[in-house]
Amino acid sequence: MDFRSLGHTCVVGMHWGDEGKGKIVDLLTEHFDIVVRYNGGGNAGHTVQIGGEKFALHLLPVGVLSPGKAAVVGPGIALDLPRMLEEIATLSQRGIEVGDRLKISDRAHLVMPYHKKQDALSEAALGDGKIGTTARGIGPCYADKMQRATALRVGDLLSPDNFREKLRRIVQQKNALFSAIYGDSEPISADSLADEYLGYAEQVRRNICDTTQFLYENIQAGRRLLFEGANGTLLDVDHGTYPYVTSSSTSALGVPAGAGVPTQTIKTVLGVTKAYTTRVGSGPMPTELHDDTGQYIRDRGHEYGTTTGRPRRCGWFDAVAGQYSVRVGGVTQVAVMHLDTLTGLDRIGICTGYRTPNGPLPGFVSDPALLAAAEPVIEYLPGWKEDLRSARSIDALPANARAYLDRIGTLLGVPITIVSVGPERTQTLLRS
Repeated sequence: MDFRSLGHTCVVGMHWGDEGKGKIVDLLTEHFDIVVRYNGGGNAGHTVQIGGEKFALHLLPVGVLSPGKAAVVGPGIALDLPRMLEEIATLSQRGIEVGDRLKISDRAHLVMPYHKKQDALSEAALGDGKIGTTARGIGPCYADKMQRATALRVGDLLSPDNFREKLRRIVQQKNALFSAIYGDSEPISADSLADEYLGYAEQVRRNICDTTQFLYENIQAGRRLLFEGANGTLLDVDHGTYPYVTSSSTSALGVPAGAGVPTQTIKTVLGVTKAYTTRVGSGPMPTELHDDTGQYIRDRGHEYGTTTGRPRRCGWFDAVAGQYSVRVGGVTQVAVMHLDTLTGLDRIGICTGYRTPNGPLPGFVSDPALLAAAEPVIEYLPGWKEDLRSARSIDALPANARAYLDRIGTLLGVPITIVSVGPERTQTLLRS
């Protein structure tokens, strides 16, 4: 693969997150100068394994793991500042210094403790109708962003008196809200919260800047940008399985607003998918397997959430949803992850359509009830028994594994250029 030909590139998930984007971003980082997170917050977890050592990042861009690379937290991020500081400290203990390489947008919104509290209270009140939030405060933070009067941005931390005044007014409203709606009797102290967060601010003051200006200057200087998407396209607040989605724009459509760059900046959109499909939490998933095969995939793929530890729902590869993600997000190339997880199965299914008692669905429809009621149309291909983890080229894969990849590529309509057969960087196969 000619990495120089990619231009400014965006890496996005093609299903419901957890596709393995972190490994791909880590693989590509050496060919770029700056890695930019443009959406989501601490509800995303990117796991990277380097030389047998595992790193799990939630807020820091994966680019911080590569020496000399700049990492940007864009204006579209819901920033859990103390959690980010924990990540920075953990990396420092492991010999990786973030330092001035990290740039934090002064326009990014702050996730505050009352956002997490509201997340948990709201989800509990929904009972059986809960959305499946990670309770990281992301939704309430973005809601305040749109409400405007109750929002705090990173730049507010640079004016302590103004920050205290705004926080005092917001906390007064939140305490009244929690008491009236949820019967909560534990009010939050605005003064102690202000002291806490202004203390955090001193630790990152040198990192806070106008990242839109920073990116513009670097683009003009000919430096290459890699945009790191969080979550997956089917969790997009506008284009996913609403309301069972996250609260940000998770596809490449979110880059211009979430990073602060012109739309035409992106030249390549690399969609990342597993060789099967997974989902965490509530919401429709037409190809979900409730049998031994589903458990086999879960166990072999270690399908438990990086952020929550929850077991992921597992099913056959959903090509209908994949086609939708390609179309909506402008995907130009695909990376297929976890191909080795399917080793040992006698046959492997691919979903090529959805059917209902009233006839087939036209594709990935917007109505979650229709998707939940739909039955997948499954096409089966023969499996393979050979261990894939030692393969170092796609041509070295068993014939049945190559045929499976070819079928996925045909259904998606875009080339598969990267295939992962294990967690290590070296277990990544490239195709021109």
